[in-house]
Amino acid sequence: MTKEEKYLSLLPKAESLIDTECDLTANMANLAALIHMEFGFWWTGFYRIMENNLVLGPFQGPIACTRIPFGKGVCGSAWKKGETIIVPDVNLFPGHIACSEESRSEIVVPVRKGSDIIAVLDIDSRELGCFDTTDRLHLEKLVGLL
Repeated sequence: MTKEEKYLSLLPKAESLIDTECDLTANMANLAALIHMEFGFWWTGFYRIMENNLVLGPFQGPIACTRIPFGKGVCGSAWKKGETIIVPDVNLFPGHIACSEESRSEIVVPVRKGSDIIAVLDIDSRELGCFDTTDRLHLEKLVGLL
């Protein structure tokens, strides 16, 4: 199954999980688990905006950084820019925050409620260059369900 096909099969599963639940944390937890199980990424999770920081939310994978300041690292930069960031090699990203030395590439997708960014979806891979436009397009659709 191609990456595109995996995402297309994931969307109705995510919709059915989220349609029946109104709690944001529960929906983030299930969405992180669904993406993580389908693709087997190294780390899949959310950081929520609280007290002008990104604070660790529901995730799947090894332990993670608990707070990330605005504009710092890939997650803080995606929050500041208000757009998805794809990093083919995290070691080449200025100011990258290494929560795990095993992370090699990363994608971070802002989560919006109306025009406000309320969180980011952060996904790390052990492989260089793991993420592309296909991931960006489908992950933006998935977080749009929240």
